Amino acid sequence: MDITFHGAARNVTGSKHLIHLQDGTGILLDCGMFQGLGENTESLNEHFGFNPKKLDYMILSHAHIDHCGLIPRLVAEGFNGQIFCTSATMDLTRILLMDSARIQMSDVEYSNKHRAKKGLPLLEPLYNEDQAMDALRLFKIVEYHEEYAITPNVKFHFSDAGHILGSCAVHLVVNEDGKETHITFSGDVGRYGDLLLKSPQRFPQADYILLESTYGDSLHKELAPIEDALLEVIKQTCLVKKGKVIIPAFSVGRTQELLYALNSLELKGVLPDVPYYVDSPLSDQATQVLKNHPEVYNNGVKEVLKVDADPFAFKGLRFVQSTEESIALNNDQRPCVIISSSGMAEAGRVKHHIKNNIGNAKTTILIVGYCEPNSLGGHLLRGDHEVYIFGDKYEVKAEVRSIKSMSAHGDYEDLLHFLKCQDPKLVKKIFLVHGEYDVQQHFAKTLNQHGFANVEIPYQHQKIGLE
Repeated sequence: MDITFHGAARNVTGSKHLIHLQDGTGILLDCGMFQGLGENTESLNEHFGFNPKKLDYMILSHAHIDHCGLIPRLVAEGFNGQIFCTSATMDLTRILLMDSARIQMSDVEYSNKHRAKKGLPLLEPLYNEDQAMDALRLFKIVEYHEEYAITPNVKFHFSDAGHILGSCAVHLVVNEDGKETHITFSGDVGRYGDLLLKSPQRFPQADYILLESTYGDSLHKELAPIEDALLEVIKQTCLVKKGKVIIPAFSVGRTQELLYALNSLELKGVLPDVPYYVDSPLSDQATQVLKNHPEVYNNGVKEVLKVDADPFAFKGLRFVQSTEESIALNNDQRPCVIISSSGMAEAGRVKHHIKNNIGNAKTTILIVGYCEPNSLGGHLLRGDHEVYIFGDKYEVKAEVRSIKSMSAHGDYEDLLHFLKCQDPKLVKKIFLVHGEYDVQQHFAKTLNQHGFANVEIPYQHQKIGLE
């Protein structure tokens, strides 16, 4: 048995890990889209590094695009096996993949207008809506803690990873030559004490662990509370500078956390009286999906529900649906807050909002999650004075702020807490995935100090044999 790391290897995007058994069975863990890797992004998304026709099964940890976004292309290139996930992940993935297809079509159309003028080759989307629908027909729901046998020699179950609605860690038991091997894939690990969700759950002893490491060198808890930070930014921008707050936010998870925090400010009577726009039809749908799964809420949200029937709605909030409404926001110079996807500002409507407001010193661009260094959000966070948007260069006059504590990824203390249920002496190896290489090197030393002697950081397309 071996495992090959075809994505999220020394970076935080494009999650894909392929397990091959002795009998030839191929099991893919996640099939995510690469995002924000500059000129390499298109090539990485067009070439898997393996033949989809030779895969037998796929297991999906959660619905974020960097974990599920290339499933339609996988199916279009010949994969025809079952795709296992939780019911909430299924609900979210459906709307995310359809939205991804529409965004690709729209962005390609927009970019091709400029490319045609410059005599550059025209682009093609990775997949369309019909191909997304074809992929969704292969999904099979497996709920948390339900043991499911893929083959007579392979079974698995999910535990709650606390990252987003429906997210899970995957626990495989593989029987080869009469010997059982236990493999855990963490997916993305959430935070203990999350605003909305339950904490990550304990899991059985594993022989091998694929562990995300996005914030393997960071602590979130020392930072200011989210509500206080949001309130300060909105007051300073909208009330003092009379400008707009533009927040790139993932439609799933981050947008709902923002709405919950803003609703909490209203319940306290301190929310500034300005318009609040969620400019993402997907975010509206994702919020409805979350409302349909109240079983994932933590005790804090359940307490709020006793006094507020809808903890994601408040005075002044409006969900923007049509493209025309979105464009109109750019012509409206009144102070407001615009929450729009994508979270790394690499695609979607937020990219247009940034383009139209980045030259205005009254504007604040508020980053509320991880941004790959080569993404537009990454360049803004780094403090670049000029950035490229849709191929054109723009001077950054807007103020760029961040609230790092809003990450849905656990920090290194959360990740260590996640591993507390494991006996380090019985873990043969931890593979660090979904992290920047320098962060992973730092976290590997931390894991060594906590008794995990064998930690490896695989590179892209590296194949490693398992005992």
